[in-house]
Amino acid sequence: MGKHLQRDLDRIKKELLTTGLMVEKALNNSIESLIDRHPELAKEVISGDRLIDQKENQIEEECLKVLALHQPVANDLRLIIAVLKVNNDLERMGDLAANIAERSIYLADHEPLQAILNFHHMADRVQAMVSKSLDALIRMDTKLARIVLTLDDEIDDLNREMYTALQDIMRQSPEFIERAVQTLSISRYLERIADLSTNIAEDVVFMVDGELIRHQGANRGW
Repeated sequence: MGKHLQRDLDRIKKELLTTGLMVEKALNNSIESLIDRHPELAKEVISGDRLIDQKENQIEEECLKVLALHQPVANDLRLIIAVLKVNNDLERMGDLAANIAERSIYLADHEPLQAILNFHHMADRVQAMVSKSLDALIRMDTKLARIVLTLDDEIDDLNREMYTALQDIMRQSPEFIERAVQTLSISRYLERIADLSTNIAEDVVFMVDGELIRHQGANRGW
């Protein structure tokens, strides 16, 4: 590998990890704004999403330059392909964190629903998936990446439980429908973030081992 190609790849990996840290912070803040009913923090998440979008564009441009200038092959080409996919997934996670923040602003302005909703546990598990997938990416750790793959089913189950509980609220108390719909949207966003964390873990396996495992096994989501 030429030293210029290695330098460019190292820079791209560093920028990708920076994006990952930005996304993780946005997610953590959006969840905090929801649980603590903190609309000002939610507004920071929403305004910060623009920076994540800019980083995505920057990394994509750098990847395309490397492809054009160096014409990488084998492992280097695989790395660039995986970076482009992870870059897109991170941007989508940032969007979903902003969506959660938007819903939390509405919910902070209304009385909490009187229902047993396992949001804390679901949020904790999703945050753990995001953290582990990013750690796997930083360390190129396929063992940790494969652990992430085993965690997604629990989030799907929690999302279904949330849907059932909120559906019951809407049936029994029509005056709470809007709050229930907003809450259900947040549950769905968390479930999608878990899916994207799984995508990142799968891309780590692809980068390191060259093994395509996406779409294997049970279908995610519902």
